[in-house]
Amino acid sequence: MQVLMYPIATEKAINMVERNNVITYVVDFRSKKEDVKKEFEETFKVRVEKVNIMIEPKNRKRAYIKLKKEFKASDIALKLKLV
Repeated sequence: MQVLMYPIATEKAINMVERNNVITYVVDFRSKKEDVKKEFEETFKVRVEKVNIMIEPKNRKRAYIKLKKEFKASDIALKLKLV
């Protein structure tokens, strides 16, 4: 099961990258915080501080992935071509 589906590139999500060191992703509806953290760390070779999940209408889940201070969300946003 692929947990991470696609990143979100709204103005609010980009502000969170810059201000809070957070990347926002739409994730598989069956995934848990631990699944998101593990896949994100393995994919991008970073350390995750915490993951918050919000359930949206239409059976979607949004994950807010906060990185540890030694890693920059802006670097990952560049890799994903969000900025």
